[in-house]
Amino acid sequence: MPTISEKILAAKSGKKNAAAGEIVEAEVDYVMVNDVTGLPAFEVFEQFKTQPLREKIVLIPDHYVPNKDVASAAQAKAMRDFSKKYKIKNYYEVGCGGVCHQLMVEEGYAAPGRLIVGADSHTCTYGALGAFATGIGSTEAAAVFATGKLWFKIPETQKYTIKGKLGKYVTGKDIILHIIGDIGVDGALYKSMEFYGDTIDGLEIADRLSISNMAIEAGGKAGIIPADKKTDDFLKGIVRGTYKAVYSDKDADYSNEYFYAAEDIPSTVAQPHLPSNTKPASELSNVQIDQAYLGSCTNGRIEDLRIAASLMKGKKVKDGVRMIVVPATKRVFEQAMQEGLIKVFMDANAYVSGPTCGACLGGYMGILAKGEVAISSTNRNFIGRMGHKDSKVYLGSPAVVAASALTGRITDPKNL
Repeated sequence: MPTISEKILAAKSGKKNAAAGEIVEAEVDYVMVNDVTGLPAFEVFEQFKTQPLREKIVLIPDHYVPNKDVASAAQAKAMRDFSKKYKIKNYYEVGCGGVCHQLMVEEGYAAPGRLIVGADSHTCTYGALGAFATGIGSTEAAAVFATGKLWFKIPETQKYTIKGKLGKYVTGKDIILHIIGDIGVDGALYKSMEFYGDTIDGLEIADRLSISNMAIEAGGKAGIIPADKKTDDFLKGIVRGTYKAVYSDKDADYSNEYFYAAEDIPSTVAQPHLPSNTKPASELSNVQIDQAYLGSCTNGRIEDLRIAASLMKGKKVKDGVRMIVVPATKRVFEQAMQEGLIKVFMDANAYVSGPTCGACLGGYMGILAKGEVAISSTNRNFIGRMGHKDSKVYLGSPAVVAASALTGRITDPKNL
């Protein structure tokens, strides 16, 4: 019987039923490109000599915001020019938007039952709202600009069930790191990952977004959490248009099933140079850090900033350590200011930036030098990901990042 992915892709391709392994041409609800992936998409699209489907296209500069050099300025200008030429309304100029995946959620593009593609691998984030969302290439994005459709090979689906109560400071980021540490970076290769259990039910949307965001780090095609009342409440007042939630059949066919007890999931850290190289944070207290980074499409939401600020209030970042805090969008930044979180970080001697991907991809503003070590709330720690090839990046939750910034070494927040 069908899973969420099979049902969504069948419906979007006009079929009553479709099974894993089938190739379908499906109608896409939205296609998103950023300032890095946009330029090649625009160049390919121009070769089609046609008009774009404006209402489906979302353009978000975020990787090099504000532009760091002439090359990044040219990329941004290409997006600006494309939006003006074709009158694309869904364009978010610098100062009006933020990191693409958080913005796609905030602005109501993502919703249950939708099919969304983006020329960025972490497009799978929107699966947290019950959508089928996946990353594509720039040339594929150009095809969607022109036709509104794209072909898909329907993936098999894995089922992940987490039950029980999470420990103090253990979050969605810890759950997904724990899972990736168990199955490996290819454990869900071209699979759709569905997440269930009372632990998942108890999570707020922010934590669910972190889980779906990192499905790609396990090789996943999509990471989906079935919609529920929290999803509906979250979308009230922000969602564009109507939506209809889609659920797997009770006897759906899964390629694999995994079960986890929430109490067995600690504050988890991924060591260099893979998201699967995980250990409990408490076992890495001998690792000294040079930089702590809080932000990104994985953990730059207001809930993440609240957790970090609650640990840092009235304290200072350890001498010899620099901390960078990057709210994911303008809206998150404004809310953090209203709640006094920005002052907490600045009083602690952290550097606070406007919304940008920046250091997450090794773009700028937080680049690591040779031999330097960072604890980061981002999603990847590959060799050279955030700077010099001989630097090291450890991945952790916002609580771990904040605690580590205070002590100067990787720290389980429970041990502060």
